[in-house]
Amino acid sequence: MKVSRSAYYDWLQRPAKLISEETLRLYRRIKALFKESRGSLGNRAMVKQLRKEGFRIGRYRVRSVMSSLGLKAKQRQAYKVTTKRKHSDAVADNLLNQNFNPVAPNQIWAGDVTYLKTDEGWMYLAIVMDLYSRRIIGWHLDKRMTTDLISKALMKAYNL
Repeated sequence: MKVSRSAYYDWLQRPAKLISEETLRLYRRIKALFKESRGSLGNRAMVKQLRKEGFRIGRYRVRSVMSSLGLKAKQRQAYKVTTKRKHSDAVADNLLNQNFNPVAPNQIWAGDVTYLKTDEGWMYLAIVMDLYSRRIIGWHLDKRMTTDLISKALMKAYNL
């Protein structure tokens, strides 16, 4: 710890800070409401709920109390549309007719594209799977869902 010896001993000598019964009740209620909401209540919603329960408190006080307790509300995730319902693109014929059980490797490959949330933002993952072995034989990850993403996954599977 980067604290000087004198600062440490000064801290030891300080009297304990007394908290009023009302403040203690407020702290406990904020923690309980936060837990009941499974972390979704922010300071504005928390103030509304506390005022309904008879507390006389402002938004900024609730914000500072929540901050001192280490309570941070979960952010809503934006809904992302991933499919086009109305399109005029040609639909490929169903060549398998639900027969997903090949008798030898590399007869039937299946592919899929999904999106993943990472620290760098949304990433798209394209995979190619051999339906005989049920193993992933090719994949590619990219920031954009393009034909290049699918092509690279197929090339990795083909070159395996």
